[in-house]
Amino acid sequence: MLDPTMRVLIANRGEIAVRVARTCRRLGLPTVAIHTDLDADAPHVRACDEAARVSSYLDVDEVVDQARRHGCWAVHPGYGFLSERSAFATALEQAGIVLVGPSAAVMEQMGRKDAAREIAIAAGVPVVPTGAEAPYPVLVKAAAGGGGKGMRVVRSEAEMDEAVAAARREALSAFGDDTMLVEKYVEHGRHIEVQVIGDTHGTVLHLHERDCSTQRRHQKVLEEAPAPTIDAGARDRITRAAVDLAAHVGYVNAGTVEFLLDAETGEFYFLEMNTRLQVEHPVTEATTRVGGEELDLVELQLRVAAGEPLGLTQDDVRLVGHAIEARVYAEDSFGGFLPQAGTASIVRWPGARAGSGTVRVDHALEPGQVVSTSYDPMLGKVVAHGPDRESARRALVEALDATAILGLTTNAGFLRALVASDEFRDATIDTAWLDTAAVEEPSADVPRALVAWVSAMLTSSERGHAFQSDGFRLGAAPAPTLVELDREVLVDRAAGTVDGVPFRQLGAADHVLEAVVDGVTVRAVVNVQPGPTGVHEVVWRGQRFAFTPPDRLAGSAVVGDGTITAPMPGTVLDVRVAVDDVVEEGQVLGTMEAMKMELSLKAPFAGTVTAVDVAAGAQVPLGAPLFVVEPQ
Repeated sequence: MLDPTMRVLIANRGEIAVRVARTCRRLGLPTVAIHTDLDADAPHVRACDEAARVSSYLDVDEVVDQARRHGCWAVHPGYGFLSERSAFATALEQAGIVLVGPSAAVMEQMGRKDAAREIAIAAGVPVVPTGAEAPYPVLVKAAAGGGGKGMRVVRSEAEMDEAVAAARREALSAFGDDTMLVEKYVEHGRHIEVQVIGDTHGTVLHLHERDCSTQRRHQKVLEEAPAPTIDAGARDRITRAAVDLAAHVGYVNAGTVEFLLDAETGEFYFLEMNTRLQVEHPVTEATTRVGGEELDLVELQLRVAAGEPLGLTQDDVRLVGHAIEARVYAEDSFGGFLPQAGTASIVRWPGARAGSGTVRVDHALEPGQVVSTSYDPMLGKVVAHGPDRESARRALVEALDATAILGLTTNAGFLRALVASDEFRDATIDTAWLDTAAVEEPSADVPRALVAWVSAMLTSSERGHAFQSDGFRLGAAPAPTLVELDREVLVDRAAGTVDGVPFRQLGAADHVLEAVVDGVTVRAVVNVQPGPTGVHEVVWRGQRFAFTPPDRLAGSAVVGDGTITAPMPGTVLDVRVAVDDVVEEGQVLGTMEAMKMELSLKAPFAGTVTAVDVAAGAQVPLGAPLFVVEPQ
């Protein structure tokens, strides 16, 4: 039984560490946070009762030593970092400390895709064809780890060597293991996964399934429960296969069995088992009931780790309604999904209700917090639950409308557009859809009008910064004002127009502007910075727009002039050319990495390299000049 003497070290950071701490606090279990120097005052540290410094979240010896020093009964690994490292589980077992997860032996078996495949075959679970059985296109993927790292789709033999080399580098960086698998690539697949949990008394249950088909670069973007495109028969076959596999291997604690459903044939294949809590576990919690109560998967994990029986049968677990989760990342979704970094200036998350649904936000981001490329780019998760899928979808659109992060670019606007799309509404998106489809980028016209109006208010104010927490304060008579954004915009306050478009302010408070623009009521978060260095920002429908006046753009590299700049802040992995080298269009000049994502830097056209301004291992900011190619 759990009691207040059972201290738990949380071997993670960010929103999952905050989320685990929340359940521990409710159960009366004291918690210990670990942190690096970069995270000394991070939200997850303040969420725990005690804190312990480590040089790296990946240092097994340091983490185990801190758990021992603080007298911890158990370690909850969250997800990522050490959560699926069997060496970590072994070290804890040797130290007499409980891992809130499966045993080291089971983790070693199921944590590797190659070993797990053989176990699935033995358990009678269908698997994806590999090797000679898998004609092109194929998927090259890391045998260790997950999360879309170390994966490449290969469509011909000519692409194979480069794809394998890149996947090996990515896998080695992310998991310390560059072993590769090659298997059939299903062009139009649905990613269906089943939440399972087993106790030490022989009970293994499933907590129903999730659909995670909305992906880009093999990383999940939206997840939902239950899966909207399978019937009762397919649901029964897939969930039964997941339980059979978990029971066969003697699985204990929470885990997820992932399957690929071929949308064209209806066949499903085992992909992998994640031997930990999943990022998307909130949609399972939101839709799963036992005796009328919503499940807390972290509580179940802790009770199982303490040796308690689940005390449930499969019939006790019921599905209620529908839930959809959106992952908010620090990335430029309309600029190649490249990682972003910066300092969050204004952070607003949605409230607990939206339309006919309820909203849950798991996050660890606050104003003034630095977001670096040192860690995973996920900033938080917005989850909407409703009595049916459509009500949950509408609630999520409304919740993303209310999400505003300024100071750096996030994917919230992309998520909002995606959830509002006809394709997501109709549940027609498969795992490859985002690789070829284009989600329409929101127009900058309305945000430009909002920023121009606020800027004009500031220009006319005689009492300092007019955009304060108590709203606009006007101190001058209405007059036409010319505002410079990324282009000239004419604001005529007397006529109530912006570039000739009717504009009527409804209200303003604490950076939130409500207005009617050309007959449409809009609400946005606006941050206009006066002075020669200020950048004007607005978040509308989740999307951040940053406007830099033309006179502040001097010195920037001109797109198309042969200058290759850093498309994201990160680390240069290698440099493959030197000055005076002759290169072909599309030739790789070097590679860089940020947040465990590797990107090739290619020549924009055939020509001669005239400058190499970077070396391997260098840390570079967004926009830093790296290479110059002079066209032939």
